[in-house]
Amino acid sequence: QVQLVESGGGLVQAGGSLRLSCAASGRTFSSYAMGWFRRAPGKEREFVAAISWSGGNRNYADSVKGRFTISRDNAKKTAYLQMNSLKPEDTAVYYCAAGSYSDYAKTYGYWGQGTQVTVSS
Repeated sequence: QVQLVESGGGLVQAGGSLRLSCAASGRTFSSYAMGWFRRAPGKEREFVAAISWSGGNRNYADSVKGRFTISRDNAKKTAYLQMNSLKPEDTAVYYCAAGSYSDYAKTYGYWGQGTQVTVSS
């Protein structure tokens, strides 16, 4: 069992940065890949980034590649999403998830409650 709690969302101007954190409880955090997904108003949930259990593999959606960086600290049981050069179209609720490394939400069995990111133009 893994419980996930996101933090770090907020309101930022276009071009700004935010760092999201996903704190996990449970003893098996390092066994899971971690993913970040987002849901914008009126849109389907979409993949943002994923990192393997060791951190050795990472993948990003094309829309965030070069701007966002996913990382993890297994000792702290925390995953991060550093978001730079934010755009208004990045506005969404961001969710972290734990599961099997992939771009697909269905492979992640544990989800956080989400944190709102709003980027103003």
